[in-house]
Amino acid sequence: MKLTYNTYTTKQTKAAPLAVFRVLFGFMMLASIIRFWANGWIQTLYIEPTFAFSYYGFDWLPLLGNYTYLLFFICGLAAFSIAIGYQYRIAIIVFFLSFTYIELLDKTTYLNHYYFISCLSFLLIFLPANCYYSIDALRLKKIRAKNVSAWTINSIKALLCIVYLYAGLAKLNSDWLLEAMPLQIWLPSKYDIPLLGNMLQKQWVHYAFSWGGAFYDLFIPFLLLYKPTRSIAFVLVVIFHLLTRVLFPIGMFPYIMIISTLIFFNAHFHERILLFFSAILKRLSIFNRVSFLEVNRATNYKIAPYVVGLFITVQLLLPFRYLMYPGELFWTEEGYRFSWRVMLMEKAGYAQFIVKNTKTGTQFAVNNSDFLTSFQEKQMSTQPDFILEYAHYLGTHFKSQGHKNIAVHVESYVALNGRLSQPFINPEVNLLDIEDTFKHKDWILEFNDTIQGI
Repeated sequence: MKLTYNTYTTKQTKAAPLAVFRVLFGFMMLASIIRFWANGWIQTLYIEPTFAFSYYGFDWLPLLGNYTYLLFFICGLAAFSIAIGYQYRIAIIVFFLSFTYIELLDKTTYLNHYYFISCLSFLLIFLPANCYYSIDALRLKKIRAKNVSAWTINSIKALLCIVYLYAGLAKLNSDWLLEAMPLQIWLPSKYDIPLLGNMLQKQWVHYAFSWGGAFYDLFIPFLLLYKPTRSIAFVLVVIFHLLTRVLFPIGMFPYIMIISTLIFFNAHFHERILLFFSAILKRLSIFNRVSFLEVNRATNYKIAPYVVGLFITVQLLLPFRYLMYPGELFWTEEGYRFSWRVMLMEKAGYAQFIVKNTKTGTQFAVNNSDFLTSFQEKQMSTQPDFILEYAHYLGTHFKSQGHKNIAVHVESYVALNGRLSQPFINPEVNLLDIEDTFKHKDWILEFNDTIQGI
């Protein structure tokens, strides 16, 4: 065991791939922040809503109002500092905390690729990504290094492999493979895309995309790891993610994944990228005159491999927590988030909340638009934890308005992957009597169909 650990922590490799990854990651994150700001999404998603859906255990995080702009500015500044490698250790910590804070403000905006960025930025805290081709390396001789421990680069590869493999495993279900769902719902609506629009109306194309997507996710990590197939694999990565970007509005994620997979190429490839950067930015030619150390002594502290090893282990195990719950995962969504299940469902829901006086029997219906944005209402109507949290919010609100002996019930219906809608939440249950926990939500009605798969 000790020999294996020593091999894991002492094997050296060129630092260039880590430096290129840091530069591209930083600038991609900066572009994402600017894009989010320019589109006005800070205002519409984080300032205009009067109510935010919190993640379990994080309901204490305060909404920042107009100070949310300051939070995004700090996040963007940290991303730029990461890219140029200035005060890197502080910058990556600030970026991780600020970006994750933004994502924790309202789980309505949850996306797998936001979670991926938080995971990746946490991982980068423990990697010496500033030891080469950075302002820090210019300023601080003690951190300069041409080489780093191989595990630092391999840990990024491991995270990417987990994302792809688990996304592929999740697609091995009867809806995706046998029914081409939800692609049979989504693709026909893209009729206006030049060249592809007419083709996307054909059923065989839906199945081809479904099966192709599953095979891509399952095998692309191995093709990237294997040197003879690496270049072909990268071409497939570019085609797949650009096609995904054309078909679906998922922002910067396709470009982030394309850039990230460059980490699989050898050091010589990344050194040429750094020379290209230097040719564009003449001032950085000073890097060619710096005498680099062979071992990065300043960042070779002992705790980092343990933390990274534990982090990767958590990522391997966390997606399987759904096995602890009964019922259909796509229906209950218990254990669904943070498991790299990407674009597997199309759910449409309706939720009518009824506030009752338990003493007099009087009741009235709630107009959800009085409290939620249309986007929040759409997300709430199909997810049980959203429904429960919103019910408690309504209870608190109407109690503050002077209503007494309140009970909150919901009449809800959900359609999953093209099926007819069916009752979702038990309408007899007073949701104010229920507290959100990690236990199974037995007030979710049973799904009247079966989806086979992992």
